[in-house]
Amino acid sequence: MKILKNSLTSNLNIRTEKDYPIPGIEFIDITPLIIQKETLKEIVERFAKELKDKNIDYIVAPEARGFLFATPVANLLGIGCIPVRKKGKLPPTTVASKFDYEKEYGKDQLELPKLVHASYEDKKFYIIDDIYATGNTMKAIEKAIQDLGGKIIGKGVVMNIVGLNQDKDVFSLLDIEEE
Repeated sequence: MKILKNSLTSNLNIRTEKDYPIPGIEFIDITPLIIQKETLKEIVERFAKELKDKNIDYIVAPEARGFLFATPVANLLGIGCIPVRKKGKLPPTTVASKFDYEKEYGKDQLELPKLVHASYEDKKFYIIDDIYATGNTMKAIEKAIQDLGGKIIGKGVVMNIVGLNQDKDVFSLLDIEEE
């Protein structure tokens, strides 16, 4: 892994695991980033600074590692955080939309919860995740929210694997290239 851009000033410790979760995949483990309190704090503050003037109604976070960053950012901004879960992980009565997507190592289905006192229509959303690889997860979330009448204001990640996607509209703290 070669780091092309690093916007963080705290220690950058990232592990990789070869052949996980399936043979041929090199899994990027962001656990060391959240274990280090200074790094986690900096990541959350950088996202909050990036988003503070965007007039967002909700942050959307795909399971499971997107939750780790999106929830504290939403808290700092004083807005809600919407968890996007894999099929069957949300109560059936709260599901607003189910959608399929393809990731580097297989297909999956995600679900959006119903909003408690509102609908997705005419609301502004920002998606936060840990890693942007192919971009298919975020693209699927974006389409589902747009289908429900919402507007995606932007997308942000801690780490962008630039060789796996061509999306220039993603805010990232780290840009890496697989070697």
